[in-house]
Amino acid sequence: MNPFLLTFLYFAVAILIVLAGLFIFEMVTRKYKDWHEIKEANIAVALSIGGKIIGICIILMFSILHNDTIVETVIWGGYGVVLQMAAYLLFELFTRNFSVQEQLKARNTAVGIVSFCVSVGLSFVIGASIT
Repeated sequence: MNPFLLTFLYFAVAILIVLAGLFIFEMVTRKYKDWHEIKEANIAVALSIGGKIIGICIILMFSILHNDTIVETVIWGGYGVVLQMAAYLLFELFTRNFSVQEQLKARNTAVGIVSFCVSVGLSFVIGASIT
């Protein structure tokens, strides 16, 4: 396949997977609406969402590098979104002293940074496991 077309297809698939992942995360965060909070300049939520976007893209990068087809990339990308969701839910579960969602809504930047780091950090582990 023409490398320009292939690059465009990977780009388009990546956009779709990131959008699907963000939609799923929006459905999970019931205590606030991501894009409303970002519009209101909530840096904590922006960090959390940014970490998810970067994390999904890191997983897709590994998938593109180590798979032969776009279909395999889509499958691994979808699986990566599921694992990123699990990481977020575990982060919420392991912080028993407070609710991550409530702290993000309350603009707690420290929680936003940790959420960012959880998403990005675990994306490298997930991505490396694809190889």
